[in-house]
Parts: sequence; C-alpha cells; structure tokens
Amino acid sequence: MIGGNESCTAGPIPMSYLTCLTYILGEWTGVEHIEDYLSYTVYLLWVLFPLAVVLILPGGLVVLFYTSILLLHIYKRKNEIKEAYSHNVWDGAREMLATFWDGHGRIWHGYELHGVENIPEGPGLIVFYHGPTPADYLYFVAKLLMRKKRRCYVVADHFVFRLPGFKILLGVHGVMHGPKEECVSALKKGCLLAIAPGGVREALFSDEMYTIVWGDRKGFAQVAIDAKVPIIPMFTQNVREGVRTLGGIKILRSLYERIRLPIVPLYGGFPVKLRTFIGEPIPYEPNITAEELTAKTKTALQALIGKHQKIPGNIFRALMERFQTQKKED
Repeated sequence: MIGGNESCTAGPIPMSYLTCLTYILGEWTGVEHIEDYLSYTVYLLWVLFPLAVVLILPGGLVVLFYTSILLLHIYKRKNEIKEAYSHNVWDGAREMLATFWDGHGRIWHGYELHGVENIPEGPGLIVFYHGPTPADYLYFVAKLLMRKKRRCYVVADHFVFRLPGFKILLGVHGVMHGPKEECVSALKKGCLLAIAPGGVREALFSDEMYTIVWGDRKGFAQVAIDAKVPIIPMFTQNVREGVRTLGGIKILRSLYERIRLPIVPLYGGFPVKLRTFIGEPIPYEPNITAEELTAKTKTALQALIGKHQKIPGNIFRALMERFQTQKKED
C-alpha cells in the first residue's frame, strides 16, 4: 500500500507539500477543485484578520482586570491572619497592582505622567477627560502611588459595581458610588479624589475631536466648594486613539439613553503613545458659584486638550509618537 506522502512524490514531477495536502484533502472529502475553495477561504481570512484583531484587542483590558482580581484574591488568602490585626493589610496589594499596571502602561503605551507637581500635598479634586476605557486612569494611579506614595479615590458609574467579581478590586482601589456627601467627606479627611464629569456618556460618545461631553453636570463643582479644595484638571493625550467606539451610530446613543448600560462596541487596543498631563490647580474661592466653577474647570480642561492633543486625533500619528526621542514639553 502506498502512503499519502509517497503518492505525492511519485512520478516524474514531484508535488509541493501544499499541493500534496490539497490532493489528499480532495480525495478524502470527494470535493472536486477543492483548491479553489481553499484559496477563497485563505482570502477571507486575510481580509477579515485586521477586523478580528481590532475587535479582540480591547478584550485584553478585561483580561487584565480579572488578572488583577485574581492577584487580589491570592493576596487576601495569604494575608487572612494579618487582616484581623492591621488596617493597612491592602497596602502591599495596592503596590503589587501598581507595579502590574505601570508595567503594562510602559510596555504597551510608553506611558508618561507629566505635571505631577501640580497635585497639592493636601486634598484636591482631580477632574479628567474620560477616554473610551479607564486604562489611562489606572496608569495614572499606579504612577502616583509609585512616585508619590499617594492614593487617589475615584467616583465611578453605578453599573461598575454590578460587574461580576469586581467588588474586591473596587474596594482596594477606593472606587466610590459618588453621592455628594461621601465625596465631601473623603476630601475633608485629606484624600485625593478623581472624577470624570462626562462619565460613560463621554467615554462612549465623544470622538476624535475630543469634545467634552458634560451636559449640565456641575455636582463636582459643588463638592469642591463644600469641601473647600482646589480642582486639578487632567487629560491623557491620544486616549481616543488607543481604543475607538462606534458611538457615532445614533441608534446606539438612543439605546444607551434608554437603558443606561455601556453596550456600544469598542475596537482597537492599539499601542499608541499615552501621556497624562496634570494642569495647574484652580484654587478654592469662597464666593464662586457651582456654575462659575464648572465653566472655569471646563475651560482649563479644554486648554489642556488644545495644548497637548492634535485634533482630529489620528491613530497612525499616535502610533508614530512611540518612536519620538524627545518628550513633549509640559
């Protein structure tokens, strides 16, 4: 009996391995001209591969979140006895996660943090532009902890607290629901607090023009006034080039406004250059109104965007910035 490989090499004209495989597959399936079907399949894979990549890469962020959660559970298991006697049992976990996220930021995005000296020693309210994902904020928190040994609490959307398995991660990172009283209390205790007034709506429905989407939200300004703390504007360059959304589709916007869940598809996950810039603090003024402070903060944040972001944003340009040898001036 002659084997498949032998039949392929028999005769005056030897076949290539690919032709041999096609011949055997055709004999096995009984399909004539199977090479035409295979060529079409290979063509489809070649065409669809980039699309598959840009849709799959954002899922890597979910993997990183659940890896962080797994690390916290392992840490908790190893420190159950210490937890009963120490209020700082999670300090080591925070440093571990900071190293983890800082490493990812430096490797994947060449992440840089500029203007950290603008953060006051005491309490302050950081107001930032919300990108499609919170990755840039996590890189900032990691850098801040490693460089200044400071924690930063943050206000998050309510749906985040319903994500399966996230309870331990949110607790360790100091993520808050965001009632005004809770925010004011944290600031009066001397904490650093961050909030993105645009929230999920800004994350999903802003675009490469970096439009600030706050609506009529001014609660953050009232929090700063009540707590008598400065507001510090913050913006991450190229944050919308790393991941893009399909928020321009009107039916998705209408659906979000109805159910208030982030169901808008994301794509990308590109290793673009990310730089976070912290602006000069807006000092507390006793006679200012929430409306005036909101307008003042929005102007300061828009100035940061105008200074550090080329508009419209461009993915290719953001990728090329990874190879720049000279850092952009603050």
